[in-house]
Amino acid sequence: MRLTLREALLSFRRAPVLSALAITTIGFALFVFGLFSLVALNLRSTLGEIEERVEVVMYLTRGTPVEVVTVAIGDIQAFPEVESVNFVTEDQALERARQELVEFQGIFEDLTANPLPASLEIRLKPGFRDSRNVSAVADRLSGFRFVEDVRFGRDWVEKLDRLRDIAGVVGLVIGAAFAAAAMMIIATTIRMTVLARSREIHIMRLVGATDGFIRRPFIVDGAIKGALGGVLAVVLCYGAYLLVSRGLFEASFFTGQQASLIVLLGTVLGLTASAASVGRHLPRV
Repeated sequence: MRLTLREALLSFRRAPVLSALAITTIGFALFVFGLFSLVALNLRSTLGEIEERVEVVMYLTRGTPVEVVTVAIGDIQAFPEVESVNFVTEDQALERARQELVEFQGIFEDLTANPLPASLEIRLKPGFRDSRNVSAVADRLSGFRFVEDVRFGRDWVEKLDRLRDIAGVVGLVIGAAFAAAAMMIIATTIRMTVLARSREIHIMRLVGATDGFIRRPFIVDGAIKGALGGVLAVVLCYGAYLLVSRGLFEASFFTGQQASLIVLLGTVLGLTASAASVGRHLPRV
């Protein structure tokens, strides 16, 4: 293993320009992938904040006894999708409207009776805030006999679902495209290295070296280049994150584990591409 690692590192000395070019190219390919991952990360964070506002409002028929409402709250809290239930009385609804609709203060002062009904505000658990689950809960709530209306903003919940799906598909496509590009770059680099060392490989075969022994340094070489490219990508992503956070808006960066996954991705891509390239070109040397 020590000999394999030494031979792999010697490739950097034999072809420093080619090695630097390969690492830089891999780094920029993963950098673009990392940039989109940062966008997806911040978009997911924003969507999570929006999802927290998803709730179903159940308006009650006037005159519904408090005892009936209390029993209903217990039943609703037993729903597997429900996180919490908040009872808003008619007086509380009017006071909230006065605070939020300041421009209609004159109308509120002229009121002789409270026109707003009492309601139950139902918040759902994470994982149940998509349109399918919200609609299912709303339909179940409509079955209570003292319910006047049930609302949950169907249109914007469905738009939130579509935005989440689009972000997932685009992330998958772009990630696959840049992973393929990085693998092609590494494979080309290993191919050039194999061809450049064709005489050395021929001599090694003459003295009894097996194909496995010859292949290992190239595979390790590709893995090292992929890992270094991943490190470079993380550094570039951090620089972009600092520019955005200081100049435009506060953003989120990768956790240590997520940054390590980018480096690991580069390593795996380098390992896979180099193994495929060596397996294809070594028999021809």
